[in-house]
Formats: sequence, C-alpha cells, structure tokens
Amino acid sequence: MKEGGSGKRATRLVRSGRPKGAHPGTINLPVARASTVTFATLAEMDAVQRRFDADESVPTYGIAHMPLRSAFEELMVELEGGHRAFTFPTGLSAVGGAILAAVSAGDHILVTDSCYGPTRRLCDRTLKRFGVEATYYDPLIGEAIASLMRPNTRAVYLECPGSNTFEVQDFPAIARVARERGAAVIHDNTWATGANFRSFEHGADLVIQVATKYPGGHSDLLLGAVVANERWWPRLRDSARDLGQNASPDDLFLALRGFRTLDVRLARHQSSALEIARWLEGRPRVRRVLYPALESDPGHALWKRDFLGATGLFAIELEVDGRPELARFIDSLEGFELGYSWGGFQSLAVPVNPGRADRVVRKWSGGPLVRFSIGLEDPADLIADLEQALGQL
Repeated sequence: MKEGGSGKRATRLVRSGRPKGAHPGTINLPVARASTVTFATLAEMDAVQRRFDADESVPTYGIAHMPLRSAFEELMVELEGGHRAFTFPTGLSAVGGAILAAVSAGDHILVTDSCYGPTRRLCDRTLKRFGVEATYYDPLIGEAIASLMRPNTRAVYLECPGSNTFEVQDFPAIARVARERGAAVIHDNTWATGANFRSFEHGADLVIQVATKYPGGHSDLLLGAVVANERWWPRLRDSARDLGQNASPDDLFLALRGFRTLDVRLARHQSSALEIARWLEGRPRVRRVLYPALESDPGHALWKRDFLGATGLFAIELEVDGRPELARFIDSLEGFELGYSWGGFQSLAVPVNPGRADRVVRKWSGGPLVRFSIGLEDPADLIADLEQALGQL
C-alpha cells in the first residue's frame, strides 16, 4: 500500500504516521518503551548522528524521534498544516513551549483576555519572573491591536474562540498587524482543530493543539503539540529540546489511535452540539447560548467567514438564584458527567464563572455559565436529560 500523504484529510489521518517497511508489519505501530537506542557499529552511530544534526527525524535516544513520536508529529502536521511539529507531555506545556520559542527576557507579549486560565497564570507568574511582560487585549479588538504593539512586542497570543466565553476574533486582521511589526503569531487551536480552522492560512506562525482533547478523544491521555511554520521551526525545536520535552509512548500510542477516527468523531460532535444548542436557545431559564456556530451568536459572522466548522464545546448562561439553584441543575444531570477537560466520547458539564477570572479588559458581566462538552451519545437522549434538569429549576 502507498504510504500516507495524499488524498483528503480523513484519508491522510488514517494512512499517515505509518512508515512503510516498519517492523513488524502491524497496522498500528507497537509501543516501544526505551531510553537507549543502540547501534551496531561506530560508523552507524556517526551516520545517524549526522542525519540527526541535519534535522532528520531519526532516533538517537529515547527522548528524540522514537517511532511513535515521529508518527504523532507527522499526523499533527497533517491536521494543522505547517512545517514540523514538536511533542509535549501536556497541553499546558505546549502553551509554554510555543511562547518560550518566541520571547526572551525583556520582551513583551500580547495575550487575548479570553485565554485559558492557566495560560494567564503562566504569563503573570512564571514568565514575569523571567522578565517577560504580558499585556491582555480585548478579543474583539481586531486591527486596532496595532495601538498596543511596542518596539519589544515579540508575540501575539490568540485563542479563538475564547476560553469559556467563545468570543471570535478577527484573526487575519490581528495576524496581519503582528507580522507587520515582526511579532510571532501564536494560536491555541484546540477548540476548532485544524479540521475546522486553518491557522497557518490565516497568518499563524506557531499553532498549539492539546491532543488530550479531540485528537485523543477518549479522556485517557495527556499530550500536547506545537506546530511551527518553516521560519519558526528552529526556535521551537531548539527551545523545546533544551528543556527536554517529550511524552509517554503509551500516551502517544493512544493519541495515534484517536487520530484514525478524528474526522468522523468531529462530524458527530458538531452535529450533536448544534442540535442541542439550538434546542437550548428556546428554553426558559436559559438566557443565552454561547456557541459561534449559532446564527444568534455575536461572533457568528466572523466564524462563518473564517471557520470550516465547529466542534462540541459551548456554554449557556443560566438564570439561577445563586449557587444552590445552579447545583440543583448540575446535580440533576444524568447523561453528563461533572468534570474538567473536554473532547472525549462522554458528554461533560462544568460550571464556570468568568466573573471570577482575572480578566482585565473584557470583564464578564453576565450570570453563571455552564460549559458543555457534547460527546458521541444520541443527542435526543442528551436533550431529554437537559430538559428534566432544567425542570428542576
């Protein structure tokens, strides 16, 4: 069979990351747990080292270019585009790896005010300690972000849609300004994945994908990746390699399994989420549904212009009288597990309060939110469960 790399995305995600001639000739690469790679002769060791120094993906040690990791990185490039990918043990470590590839002591970074909470903590605590200053910008700022750029602004960090509140940014306009000023454009594309938003085509330089979520798809692994374009690949590679970033071969094996069904799972996540979100729009006690794929969403026009589809994560603003009534709704849910994370086959719900977050520009003035990750169950069953839980209010 011809090795992967051609055909439509669904076909490439099935065929790529399976090197021709791999031994043994199994469909899935076997798990290799190893620290040491051995060589038959010194000449072979020297030859492999020369290839490694030339940036070829050849294994020299357990931390570099082992077969499962190389396959994972190949598939990540198939998903997101770009030049090369680097593996990280968690999504948050990938966030840090992308930022550290772009900044140095004394630099300035612009970060969307609707970013993932731990990203803000990383900037405000650890990066600040190393002399990197972060300024948070309104996710709806568009090209006016030019007014916030400084001579030492080295990166602009986008997360689109925004974490928990799902604001859609004018990504091309922001990226254009950043590039004109010589700043790297970093995008956390975990919500959409490259299947639904082509970050590099819209101006990104470094793209973060938390493989814990949709690529893994089964809530049983922790993994991240950063994909770089050709210009930023050497910086990403060197800084991540200097910090010894790697991931468990068992998690990589599970992620590769998840990639093979990613295309069909994303289609189901989207169709079910859209059906449920539309149903929720008309329910009493639901003040609004925050989901860019809905025509009523403030960001729908930009989403329709720039995105190829949606996924299964959205939130609702509830009209409830305090935490006890919110708990009555949450605790009445039977088809939704209560837990953090998202992107797996099981539907999840979790209350979020953006008003308690450390947002400094676009502060949340609404009521409590409940964030849903719509899984692979029949949407009719999930709607019935939501209906009975709303009835408890």
